[in-house]
Amino acid sequence: MALGAILARLTSFARLTGRKEEPEPAPVPGPPTTDDLLAALVRVEELVAGGAVPAVVASRVGRVVRVVRETIPRLGNLGGSAQAYSVMATATDYLPEAIGGYLRLPRQWADTRPVDRGKTSLMILIDQLDLLAATMDKVFDAVNRADAAALIAHGRFLQEKFGTGSTGGALALGPTASTPAPGAAPGAGSGGAGGPLVPPPGRGGS
Repeated sequence: MALGAILARLTSFARLTGRKEEPEPAPVPGPPTTDDLLAALVRVEELVAGGAVPAVVASRVGRVVRVVRETIPRLGNLGGSAQAYSVMATATDYLPEAIGGYLRLPRQWADTRPVDRGKTSLMILIDQLDLLAATMDKVFDAVNRADAAALIAHGRFLQEKFGTGSTGGALALGPTASTPAPGAAPGAGSGGAGGPLVPPPGRGGS
């Protein structure tokens, strides 16, 4: 029996017996795409635009956004690591939540009233932004080091295969004495004892 017919019978049976149908589970959202992350960064920039936050906050937010934006195209190098998650969470959660928590407070109160071990809400926000900036700098450095390591490994492979540039390498780009051009007589590549080129029989030779 087809699956659709089975499901239809089960539904009819549930209606006859008065049993409620089990709700379908909600789809599990996938990881954010590159466009999702970039859009989240734009929303963060909009939060702090137009003097909504002090300059010391806006400059720090700008620094974090810049590093995250430069890291996003290289997230594939990090795979499903904790570093990749940190980048995505910073763009979509950590950064907007930190700014939003500050913006929900009255500006004067947030900037002047100590709330935690003598620190104001503004000082706490600055600490959070500095921590995010330092973390994203480390992730960005790790991503670039991965690319640099790949470049170094490729360079070593080329050196082992062809030699170094200072020695002229070992990659022959044209016919040499040891590898004459196709159709050339043996020894013709040296230009000495081999004598002039002789056309093969049947190709215009006299």
